[in-house]
Amino acid sequence: MTVDTQNRKVFTQSSRYLSPWTLKNRLGRIAWAVAWNCLFRPSPKPFYAWRRLLLRLFGCQIEGQPFVSPHARITMPWNLRLADKTTLAERCEIYNLAPISLGPRVTIAQEAYLCAGTHDVEHPYTPLITAPITVEEDAFIAARAFVLPGVTIHRGAIVGACAVVTKDVAECEIVAGNPAR
Repeated sequence: MTVDTQNRKVFTQSSRYLSPWTLKNRLGRIAWAVAWNCLFRPSPKPFYAWRRLLLRLFGCQIEGQPFVSPHARITMPWNLRLADKTTLAERCEIYNLAPISLGPRVTIAQEAYLCAGTHDVEHPYTPLITAPITVEEDAFIAARAFVLPGVTIHRGAIVGACAVVTKDVAECEIVAGNPAR
């Protein structure tokens, strides 16, 4: 694994069929998948405290009282930081192969996708590349928006529905489209 100047991790491997993840990480993901399916997803919508407890048990850093829908998908809770009054809506996807940090009062709307991992398609083994995503306070990511690895969405920014965010979004800026402008 190497880290480049953009704070991305590139997992080098000798074969495309080898996993970049440790056994501990893979077992943790299996345990989380079981907990998510059996305890998290079936919980009634008002049981926010129960879902926060489960997330904490799996290493999520939680400040205050975020609101997490029972149908929000979180890949690795130990790579997630949620601040007070942050909302993860129905069927949003937090694909956090690298750390994802959501500031206070951030809203991630339904079916939005925060993706902290990709692949180097120019390399013959297409190695995994991960980079953190940061969403600062009072930002809003609308329905079905897609945020790529390494992006920072600054304070008060709004990402429109179905936007594809490929680079940082400035403070209080409104972006939409593919790519988001």
